[in-house]
Amino acid sequence: MERRGRMSEWLRRRPRSTGDRPRASARAATPDRDALLLGAAAASFPVAPAAHPSGFSCSCDRIGCPTPGMHPVSFAWQTQATTDPEQITRWLAAQPLANFITATGANHDVLDVPAAAGGIALRRLDAEGVPAGPVARYGADRMLFFTATRAPADEDEWWPCELDCHPETLDEHPGLRWHCRGSYVLLPPSRLPDGSVVDWVRPPDLPLPDPLPLLAVLTDACAQVATEARPEAAGGWLSGGR
Repeated sequence: MERRGRMSEWLRRRPRSTGDRPRASARAATPDRDALLLGAAAASFPVAPAAHPSGFSCSCDRIGCPTPGMHPVSFAWQTQATTDPEQITRWLAAQPLANFITATGANHDVLDVPAAAGGIALRRLDAEGVPAGPVARYGADRMLFFTATRAPADEDEWWPCELDCHPETLDEHPGLRWHCRGSYVLLPPSRLPDGSVVDWVRPPDLPLPDPLPLLAVLTDACAQVATEARPEAAGGWLSGGR
């Protein structure tokens, strides 16, 4: 409890940018980066290094990388991801510009929605006094709601969901995405190709909520945004356009 209070208070004290952001190379090397990533690991989010934007391309060796700065460095990221602070500290020192991902489906899941729907959902949850848990802003376009995982201990108990999203299927899910086993999301303070960042709206050390009640609120919020934008599009926002 004491750690949670310190982390939440620290995030509240952090200065908010009201104008120009620091250049990416300077931002990546700040002490905030270490504190944010170690704080996420302390909250049981397994992390692994990711590529980072490099000019108009990606720091990886792939020509024409389709997701510059938004994918893990290693193909073994699922087994590499860890909450060990010593290993994470070594990565931070060795890769001062790297973004970091957290692997989902073991210790937590992520419900990933368009930013407009996420804002509606947060306001509703706050008005009803329902804890939202950790929430991150993914640039200007998306919001990430961290939840308890639905992944079962027994493989035979696994149940699939149409909203299940994996890195290679992001384009198929323009609306609500459920990152569970086999998926990942970038963690704050990762930098995105457009120059924006991933940052915390609610700190990572908050208790993880049950995903199903939160899913209902987010589904309603996505439907509201879709209806206001284009009534006939509501189904696409909820099903991922399939």
